[in-house]
Amino acid sequence: MYTLARRSLNDVRDAEDVTQQVFMAAWRGRAGYRQDRGPLAAWLVGITRHAIADAHAARTRRADIENMSAAQQEEAVRHWGLDESEAAVNRVLVLQKLERLTPVQRRLLGMAVYGDMTQAQISEHTGLPLGTVKSHIRRALHSLRRVMDSPSPSEGATATS
Repeated sequence: MYTLARRSLNDVRDAEDVTQQVFMAAWRGRAGYRQDRGPLAAWLVGITRHAIADAHAARTRRADIENMSAAQQEEAVRHWGLDESEAAVNRVLVLQKLERLTPVQRRLLGMAVYGDMTQAQISEHTGLPLGTVKSHIRRALHSLRRVMDSPSPSEGATATS
């Protein structure tokens, strides 16, 4: 079994794994062995051939995954740069704008956006009435829209420079 696996797979570790799988499969499937259908060795060779086929298929899947992963990484590296830098700047600007909200508005908006909570869940969690939660979030969004539309002092300074 080991020799058959070694010749087919050309790898000592894979052949050892297949041999172990064959013995485990033979032990688990021992009730399925029928002496009248052939010798024990032939039954084990059949199990070995199936395990070798599975090992070849696993190798192919691994190679495909590695190739896809390499292609995705190459694509990510190719497109990294301006998009990533711009996204980082946007995150910093949004954080600066969020600082202009009241602490309650920031907390409730954070629970809704980052915590993925509904307004009813926020109301339960904070103990605030649902109408109050809705009002705070609505005012926070309007306030955020206003500050996002108006340039910050540092942005205005660079725009006039």
